[in-house]
Amino acid sequence: KFQNPLRQNYKHYVEVQKLLDFIPKEHIYSVVVFTGEAEFKTEVPEGVYNLDQFVRHIKTKNIEVISQNRVQFCVGRLECTRFALTSVTDIEHRANLENRF
Repeated sequence: KFQNPLRQNYKHYVEVQKLLDFIPKEHIYSVVVFTGEAEFKTEVPEGVYNLDQFVRHIKTKNIEVISQNRVQFCVGRLECTRFALTSVTDIEHRANLENRF
């Protein structure tokens, strides 16, 4: 059992839109990608992929909407505002989710 990934991802999606407010909203997508041996027991909603499907999906996107320089700027902005990648952060995040759900 796990939290609905579409709901969980929605908050991330909204925050990314806020941080990258100079990027038109139609160029920011919410996707959920499952890796490994995930099996879906229901119809898979739009925006949900396994890794192979996602790679195929990305390869269909061949129109440049922002420059490589702008992409690097976006990555930098996201990296500067994210939580540190540590085991302590992981533990705190899990504890927060358990308390909320």
